[in-house]
Amino acid sequence: MTIGIFVRTFVGVACAASLMFAQEATVAKQPKPKSKPELDAVMAVFNAQEPDARIKAANELITKFADTEFKSLALLMSALSYQQKNDFDNMILFAEQTLEADAGNYQAMLMIAEALAQRTRENDLDKEEKLTRSEKMANGAMAAISKAGKPRADITDEQWTGAKKDFTAQAHQALGMGAMVRKKYDVAIAEFKTATEIATQPDPATMVRLGAVYNLAGKPDEAIAVLDKVMAATDLHPTIRQFAQAERVRAVQAKGGAKPAAPANAPAQVEVKK
Repeated sequence: MTIGIFVRTFVGVACAASLMFAQEATVAKQPKPKSKPELDAVMAVFNAQEPDARIKAANELITKFADTEFKSLALLMSALSYQQKNDFDNMILFAEQTLEADAGNYQAMLMIAEALAQRTRENDLDKEEKLTRSEKMANGAMAAISKAGKPRADITDEQWTGAKKDFTAQAHQALGMGAMVRKKYDVAIAEFKTATEIATQPDPATMVRLGAVYNLAGKPDEAIAVLDKVMAATDLHPTIRQFAQAERVRAVQAKGGAKPAAPANAPAQVEVKK
């Protein structure tokens, strides 16, 4: 799966954790399979390479093993797979089902928070309803993350601290996107700056959003400084580079007194190859 830091972190953890179950892992409060067939069904979910195959395997796990302790994980994997397919309606549906099975699942909260903030528009009749829910999910995720324990015993404290920072950065990114829709640019700037500062590796897409909101706030110098940092990366994803260049043009035009070009739509979740 190549859908950003969320998947890189969580799916890697989940796959490794699943392998440990066959070795009778002793990590507290971890789900365990009740039989070899159930373990095989769990591994089929995490070993599936394509989103449709992963969704099918997750559904089979839940259907064949109604009492499985992996229900919330299977539902979350379905949500992630629908996100990979750009099917946001089903992504939110399965993220909501994940929360029904596990009310404290911060990964599902983050998915809903980001999807609502990213896909809400200024003239939507239900704008405030969606943004309020996004904000609630983001804050709820941060509260859950702060109390979350390591999902595997072999993860070091340093690794887990870094993962929690990255998840928290996602929550701030969602809050920033919501603030942009509300035209609360100072709030959006603060949230995006926090997201880039606490992440173990700042997300270039978030930095482009920060540059964009600096432009909207009438701060072209700050926009140029951030966007130059983004564009200095040699391995920058072409889509992100395109948005960064467009925003930099706007900032330069604003500094020169010319009418700035129309704002570029902020990039969606784009996987940047490391």
